[in-house]
Amino acid sequence: MFYFYLLKNKFKNIYIGYTADLRQRIKDHNYGKVDVTKDKKPWQIFYYEAYLSEDDARLRESTLKNYGSILGQLKKRISKSLGYSL
Repeated sequence: MFYFYLLKNKFKNIYIGYTADLRQRIKDHNYGKVDVTKDKKPWQIFYYEAYLSEDDARLRESTLKNYGSILGQLKKRISKSLGYSL
């Protein structure tokens, strides 16, 4: 199983990624093992999707990183579900 995920921190920064081991990857982010996120920790997962194929998870990550409008739509949907703005 592969996962596409969104993390957020207390500054409302959002990180988009994919991994085969979601729990370990979140630990890596919070232990400073990921260069891009090490100075902005702690991180908290607030959304993920599971995929059978690594290619599908990678494609979802790439699509959201490259098309801000799609990320905006997803954030809007998640915000509505959670009851607060991201």
